[in-house]
Amino acid sequence: MRPEHESEYCDYAANRLVPMRRFAYLVCGDWHRAEDAVQNAFVKLYLAWARAQRADSLDAYTRRIVLNCVKEVQRRHWFTRERSTSEPPDRAATGDTGSEERRLVLDALAQLPMRRRATLVLRYWEDLSVEQTARVLRCSPATVKSQTVRGLRTLRGLLTDSFREQIERT
Repeated sequence: MRPEHESEYCDYAANRLVPMRRFAYLVCGDWHRAEDAVQNAFVKLYLAWARAQRADSLDAYTRRIVLNCVKEVQRRHWFTRERSTSEPPDRAATGDTGSEERRLVLDALAQLPMRRRATLVLRYWEDLSVEQTARVLRCSPATVKSQTVRGLRTLRGLLTDSFREQIERT
């Protein structure tokens, strides 16, 4: 990579690393896996930097890579087996400094299938339009709309149940 391109990449990566990590976390629900996915994604972005710069939207291009890396990390995690040890396992970092409601929403979001979760995260957390979301997910706008409706319906049901359980516990 030429020095001026490397400088552009470094500037982009420095500015977009945190938002992409948050996006990956919202899609996969685990900070450790999100960081692995984003790290892999930025390596891939570095290798394809010349092609990425020609994309209509560099952020959309990067989100697509992050989403693919999240899927790869999820698949790898699916096949890994935990081994028992005499030491207690590390607790996953939640990154959550917010309220109980935020935790309930994130827990409910984590229960959605990957595609619906990604659709809701792109539409409502990343504030992308239907068309932009369709480009990132490589699907039609109609698919984005249907996944959004189904995802929100499921999310509402999960949240209603979660809030009801929370109230009953108090």
